[in-house]
Amino acid sequence: MATKVLVTGGAGFIGSHLCRKLLDRNMEVICLDDFSSGHRKNIQALISHRGFSLVQADVTAPLDFAADEIYNLACPASPLHYQCRPVQTLRTNVLGMINVLELARKTGARILQASTSEVYGDPDVHPQPETYWGRVNQIGARSCYDEGKRCAETFCFDYHRQYGIDIKVVRIFNTYGPFMQPDDGRVISNFITQALQGQDITVFGQGSQTRSFCYIDDLLEGLLGIMATGPDFTGPINLGNDMEITMLELAEKIIALTGSNSRVVFKNLPPDDPRQRRPDLTLARDLIGFDPLTDLETGLVSTIQYLKTTLARDLPASC
Repeated sequence: MATKVLVTGGAGFIGSHLCRKLLDRNMEVICLDDFSSGHRKNIQALISHRGFSLVQADVTAPLDFAADEIYNLACPASPLHYQCRPVQTLRTNVLGMINVLELARKTGARILQASTSEVYGDPDVHPQPETYWGRVNQIGARSCYDEGKRCAETFCFDYHRQYGIDIKVVRIFNTYGPFMQPDDGRVISNFITQALQGQDITVFGQGSQTRSFCYIDDLLEGLLGIMATGPDFTGPINLGNDMEITMLELAEKIIALTGSNSRVVFKNLPPDDPRQRRPDLTLARDLIGFDPLTDLETGLVSTIQYLKTTLARDLPASC
């Protein structure tokens, strides 16, 4: 009998890729999404697949599904989206997590919680290991996401301790690739969209802040590997790419790859914007042999090609 997998947030960027990957492995996939930040077109090609079913629903409402595994990816993941709807974001992180955990209590399902590198805040430890507790602003404009994810992690570990729920908490660092939306507010999609349209590339501060970008295919291998670990492993565990780049270097690389005439302009840093971000991947490498293989230039070329095909559509950001 095929493994039944519930993917909450399955029409989002990462979720839609994950649904495809699971179907390729002959699993039955239930994709749950309310389309508040996910897009139906991301999973349109999957609708006719006999192992795929789509449920339009909000994860903050009680869940009633038969599932062997649950990947909880339901939450807007870009500052543009979660700062537009902070209360909804916090409810999704907290109430959604409770509902997923209660479903696991009922069905015995194993849960992988998609947490985030944002739990480390603006770190004073670099790179960030899982043992680092973070440096966060719990009342700032980003806290609906940061604190929501931190609270979701707490619920996971408390349900594990009190009820024996099989949990896997994964802290995902910046991920990119095809099926990103031009207006999603993430830095790579922003820079590519601006470059392709000949607009100024907006860099905050002096562009010296750093990020580490993981291509979607590499992240998926990590997620599947973590889900396959035994019940003794709970996490948290970092997944991402530990190649670090400044935002100015990223902007210049995207201008070169797109052949754009865009120029870089500098604006003030937004509040609580992390100065540096790079995962310590020691645990992931030791546990599952995790090794992100896609170099940044290769991944950017693929992402640029995808975004070229979507920019003709009018996808305005809504807030």
